[in-house]
Amino acid sequence: MSNDAAPTQEQAPGIRRSVLAALIGNVLEWYDWQAYAIFSVFFAGQFFASGSGASQLLATLAIFAVGFFFRPLGGLLLAGFTDRVGRRGGLVASVLLMAAGSLLIAVCPTYAQAGVFAPVLLLVARILQGLSTGGEFAASATYLSEIAPPHRRGFVTSFFYVSNVLGTLLATVLGSVLVATLGATQVREWGWRIAFVLGALLAFVALYLRARLVESAAFTAQGERPQRPTLRAFREHPKAVARVVGFTIGGTVSYYTFAVYLPNFAQQAHGVSTSSALWASIAAQLILIAILPMLGALSDRIGRRPLLIGFGLGFALLSVPLFALMSSSGWSLFLVMTIGLVLFAGYGAVAPVAMAELFPTAVRTSGIGLPYALTVAVFGGTAPYLVTELTQSGRGAIFPWYLAATCLITLVVCVFSRETKSVDLTEA
Repeated sequence: MSNDAAPTQEQAPGIRRSVLAALIGNVLEWYDWQAYAIFSVFFAGQFFASGSGASQLLATLAIFAVGFFFRPLGGLLLAGFTDRVGRRGGLVASVLLMAAGSLLIAVCPTYAQAGVFAPVLLLVARILQGLSTGGEFAASATYLSEIAPPHRRGFVTSFFYVSNVLGTLLATVLGSVLVATLGATQVREWGWRIAFVLGALLAFVALYLRARLVESAAFTAQGERPQRPTLRAFREHPKAVARVVGFTIGGTVSYYTFAVYLPNFAQQAHGVSTSSALWASIAAQLILIAILPMLGALSDRIGRRPLLIGFGLGFALLSVPLFALMSSSGWSLFLVMTIGLVLFAGYGAVAPVAMAELFPTAVRTSGIGLPYALTVAVFGGTAPYLVTELTQSGRGAIFPWYLAATCLITLVVCVFSRETKSVDLTEA
């Protein structure tokens, strides 16, 4: 039987609750992930032996980078777990790992209290968070795609990146509020812990909501529980795995450049004030939040391919001109960041569902998990470092060409990919 029928009135509220519970968990996942980056400048001196503030911050950021290295492992382990025991189980495991990591950071003793044991605990916490985020995308993309009405899959899954951005904004706004109310000194001494206590508490709320999720019909309808699902996905669906990598290369470099790092780059390279960079970033990300569902709904009408092609073509042509527009004005940052994020929305609105539609139910999460997480770690996690290193060495003009090249790869992959919006996700 086709799954193209719209949900009944009785089914629709249950679907909405399930989607909302999954997305709330993702908001908190990304709040916790970004809180470390935002507050690291404050707690760096708490976890390492006395030295220069720069060396302490670098050590703290090195532990931040460790999270990226463990994302592929999380993508491997949690994706396989999700295909074997269910989508609900994978989503619960993901948010549980993130809650544990945030709670550990919140109560972690300082170097003065525990010596070298303090940074070791911080490292363990970051590993837990890396494992969590590594499995979150695949589990959420699979669950949202399977739980959504077929004719609205693009619209529903577009909220995945909406929740990503909301989590980042929540952490950013909390950082600003704490500094404004407590002052930088108090935040440095103890106030930074508030962010992680709040993150842990809210993550346990998300854990409760996810534990009550309704399992997707596509998963419950299949008779098999695959063994070694990741190996099977690579062996039986190598072209689909390659497409996940191809889609992600340009998407992750553009996201970490324009959504995460560009405000810092504007301050360091062009002298934009911290306040202007903050508000330009918030305004541009709010525009991204508004446009993602529109493009997701559009993809349900015209398909995923046109939007992915538009994303790849846009960045291939405009990456270099956009960086050339940057100046010392906060308005230039807002303009460049907004254009970049609108282009990114062509990817962000449809990438989760486009990837889910490439695989059969038995290996759907595993087909996405490791390829996506590994590509993000290699290309997305290194993008901020690469643009900083090139800029400081006087070769900053190379990075926009690198961004354009990665998006050109995505463009080529999308051009030669089939349209998937009509795929029946309940079919084996």
